[in-house]
Amino acid sequence: MSVIDDAVAVLKRDGLIVYPTETVYGLGCDAFSETAIHKVYEAKNRLLSNPISIAVSDFEMAYAVTLMDDLQAEFLEKFLPGPVTAVVPAGSLIPKMLTAGTGTIGIRMPDNETTLKIIGEFDAPITSTSANISGGKSPVEFNEVTVTYDLFVDGGKLPGTPSTVVDLTTMRIVREGEKVDEIYKFFADHRG
Repeated sequence: MSVIDDAVAVLKRDGLIVYPTETVYGLGCDAFSETAIHKVYEAKNRLLSNPISIAVSDFEMAYAVTLMDDLQAEFLEKFLPGPVTAVVPAGSLIPKMLTAGTGTIGIRMPDNETTLKIIGEFDAPITSTSANISGGKSPVEFNEVTVTYDLFVDGGKLPGTPSTVVDLTTMRIVREGEKVDEIYKFFADHRG
C-alpha cells in the first residue's frame, strides 16, 4: 500500500494524520466526523471556541461545503492552491464544531501534490490546522511535531511561512503571510 492509501485508511477510521503543505505540517482528520474533530482539539489542547479550517482537493469540493458568492469563488480560483486560507460562509455540511458558531469556515487547498491526492482519494475535506500544541511553534519537520497522531506523511523540511488568512466575508486580511501584496491588489481591483 502507498502512503496515500495508508492516510485514507487512517482518515476513514477517524484517525489523525500529519501531512505536508507548502507552508508547515498540518494535522488532518475527517472534517465531517465530530469524533475525529474532537481528537484534533484534544491533540492540540485547543479551545473549542477557536474554529479550525479545512483543506480541500479541488474547487468542486470547496463549493460543495460552502455558500460562496461569485467574488469569493473568484478569489479562491485566483489564489488556490497556495499558501492562503480563505474564510467564507460555511454550508450545512460543515460541523458547527469546526466553525465555533461563526457560520464561516477557513478553506485551504495546499499546494502539495501528495496531500491533494490524499484528500482527493478520501473524497472529503480534512481539517487544516498546524500539527502543534496551540500557541506553539508550527512544525516544519518531523521532530517539531508536538501532537499525537496515527500517521506521519513525510514531506521533508517545509518552508515554515504560515498561510495568509483572508476573511472574504469582510474582505480583510486576518494574518499576513505569503501573497499579501497580490491579495491587497485583488481587493483594490474589486472595490466599488
